[in-house]
Amino acid sequence: MGDNVGAPTFTMRHFEIAPGGRTPFHAHAWEHEVYILSGRGKVRQKDGEREVGPGSFVYVPGDEEHNFANAGDTPFAFLCVIPAIRPCIK
Repeated sequence: MGDNVGAPTFTMRHFEIAPGGRTPFHAHAWEHEVYILSGRGKVRQKDGEREVGPGSFVYVPGDEEHNFANAGDTPFAFLCVIPAIRPCIK
Protein backbone atom coordinates (compact mmCIF):
# COMPACT_ATOMS: atom_id res chain seq x y z
CA MET A 1 0.00 0.00 0.00
CA GLY A 2 1.41 3.35 -0.97
CA ASP A 3 1.04 5.42 -4.10
CA ASN A 4 -1.76 3.10 -5.27
CA VAL A 5 -4.03 4.44 -2.48
CA GLY A 6 -2.74 8.01 -2.51
CA ALA A 7 -0.31 7.67 0.42
CA PRO A 8 2.42 10.20 -0.41
CA THR A 9 4.81 9.64 2.50
CA PHE A 10 5.02 5.92 3.36
CA THR A 11 4.64 2.53 1.72
CA MET A 12 3.41 -0.52 3.65
CA ARG A 13 4.44 -3.91 2.31
CA HIS A 14 3.34 -7.42 3.33
CA PHE A 15 5.94 -10.20 3.31
CA GLU A 16 5.49 -13.92 3.85
CA ILE A 17 8.47 -16.25 4.15
CA ALA A 18 7.92 -20.00 3.79
CA PRO A 19 9.39 -22.46 6.31
CA GLY A 20 13.14 -22.72 5.72
CA GLY A 21 13.19 -19.45 3.76
CA ARG A 22 15.00 -16.18 4.36
CA THR A 23 15.64 -12.80 2.81
CA PRO A 24 19.17 -11.98 1.61
CA PHE A 25 21.51 -10.21 4.05
CA HIS A 26 21.33 -6.69 2.64
CA ALA A 27 21.28 -2.95 3.37
CA HIS A 28 19.69 0.10 1.79
CA ALA A 29 19.65 3.83 2.46
CA TRP A 30 16.21 4.04 4.08
CA GLU A 31 15.02 2.96 7.51
CA HIS A 32 12.06 0.69 7.97
CA GLU A 33 9.76 -0.48 10.69
CA VAL A 34 8.46 -4.04 10.81
CA TYR A 35 5.48 -5.57 12.65
CA ILE A 36 5.33 -9.36 12.91
CA LEU A 37 1.90 -10.80 12.09
CA SER A 38 2.36 -14.57 12.36
CA GLY A 39 4.88 -17.37 12.59
CA ARG A 40 8.30 -17.45 14.25
CA GLY A 41 11.27 -15.68 12.77
CA LYS A 42 14.85 -14.60 13.32
CA VAL A 43 16.13 -11.13 12.55
CA ARG A 44 19.85 -10.55 12.03
CA GLN A 45 21.20 -7.02 12.44
CA LYS A 46 24.56 -5.49 13.37
CA ASP A 47 23.98 -6.17 17.08
CA GLY A 48 23.29 -9.88 16.52
CA GLU A 49 20.36 -12.19 15.88
CA ARG A 50 17.10 -12.39 17.82
CA GLU A 51 13.89 -14.35 17.62
CA VAL A 52 10.60 -12.60 16.93
CA GLY A 53 6.97 -13.65 16.85
CA PRO A 54 3.46 -12.22 16.51
CA GLY A 55 3.23 -8.73 17.98
CA SER A 56 6.98 -8.05 17.83
CA PHE A 57 8.33 -4.83 16.33
CA VAL A 58 11.67 -4.44 14.54
CA TYR A 59 13.40 -1.16 13.67
CA VAL A 60 16.05 -1.27 10.94
CA PRO A 61 18.07 1.96 10.54
CA GLY A 62 19.12 3.09 7.07
CA ASP A 63 22.35 1.54 5.74
CA GLU A 64 22.27 -1.29 8.32
CA GLU A 65 22.74 -4.84 7.01
CA HIS A 66 19.89 -7.14 8.03
CA ASN A 67 17.84 -10.16 7.07
CA PHE A 68 14.72 -12.03 8.13
CA ALA A 69 14.45 -15.82 8.32
CA ASN A 70 11.59 -18.21 9.05
CA ALA A 71 12.43 -20.10 12.26
CA GLY A 72 9.31 -22.26 12.35
CA ASP A 73 7.23 -24.73 10.39
CA THR A 74 4.46 -22.31 9.37
CA PRO A 75 4.64 -19.16 7.20
CA PHE A 76 6.38 -16.17 8.81
CA ALA A 77 4.44 -13.01 7.90
CA PHE A 78 5.14 -9.35 8.61
CA LEU A 79 4.31 -5.81 7.56
CA CYS A 80 7.16 -3.50 6.61
CA VAL A 81 6.79 0.29 6.42
CA ILE A 82 9.31 2.31 4.41
CA PRO A 83 9.47 5.92 3.20
CA ALA A 84 7.87 6.47 -0.19
CA ILE A 85 10.76 6.79 -2.64
CA ARG A 86 10.16 9.18 -5.49
CA PRO A 87 12.61 9.64 -8.37
CA CYS A 88 13.82 13.20 -8.84
CA ILE A 89 12.41 14.48 -12.10
CA LYS A 90 14.15 17.51 -13.59
